[in-house]
Amino acid sequence: MKREDRAQPRSTEANDFATAFASGLTDPSVVPPAQLIADAGKGVVKRYDVYRNNVTVSLIDAVAAIYPAVQRITGSEFFRAMARSYVRATPPVSPLLFEYGRGFPGFIEAYEYAQQMPWLADVARIERAWLDAYHAADRPVLAAQMFAKIDPERLGGLCFTPHPAARIVRSAYPAVAIFAMNRQDGPVEPLCSSDSEDALVTRSAQDVLVSRLPEGAAVFLNSLIDGEPLGVAAAAAFDDAPSFDIPANLAGMIASGVFSAISPGE
Repeated sequence: MKREDRAQPRSTEANDFATAFASGLTDPSVVPPAQLIADAGKGVVKRYDVYRNNVTVSLIDAVAAIYPAVQRITGSEFFRAMARSYVRATPPVSPLLFEYGRGFPGFIEAYEYAQQMPWLADVARIERAWLDAYHAADRPVLAAQMFAKIDPERLGGLCFTPHPAARIVRSAYPAVAIFAMNRQDGPVEPLCSSDSEDALVTRSAQDVLVSRLPEGAAVFLNSLIDGEPLGVAAAAAFDDAPSFDIPANLAGMIASGVFSAISPGE
């Protein structure tokens, strides 16, 4: 291969054009780049607007695919208007569409017209956690038999390696129940509870599971995920919920596949 035939880096001019072209695709106030040309009789602005609209609609569709429960709660018209505002404020930074929309729950939280649904952002956080768990790396889960090999006196110093799919979402609202009701077909029953609910999102084989955590469990699991030893995590859970049941929560976290390995710690 001749040197001149090898792929060359894009020129500064080409990069500038690409940046200018992309900058207006989610912002209708941006005029088309001056370098654009069109065939005779075909307006540049009109053609660019068509392209811009197609990009915006594709991104709204991507957000809708990630947050189906949120869309079911709000209705399609409200959701798409909210998603359009999000798309215009937040252009994508990755070519992978499933990576888009990470900031949508925070956007919902601040969205003026969603203030009457203060739990909606947490439902969206659970949906985002569901998708991230689905795409997380495969790894074996921790087996209960591993504990049988450990000296009981060393249990308090154990540290746990979280499974890549494990996620915890805390909410001051019944977000788990709202999520569950709106991720399935059929009528939605009235929800009378206003209790706070913490969600555990895990993946068993290829199935993503969302379950409600008992009191103290979110503090317990978050401490373990952050690298704290078992004794420290249990103490934090008792501070949060004096009725915290260690054996039951250990059994639950193993059955749910929250962790993939244990180590004796330092």
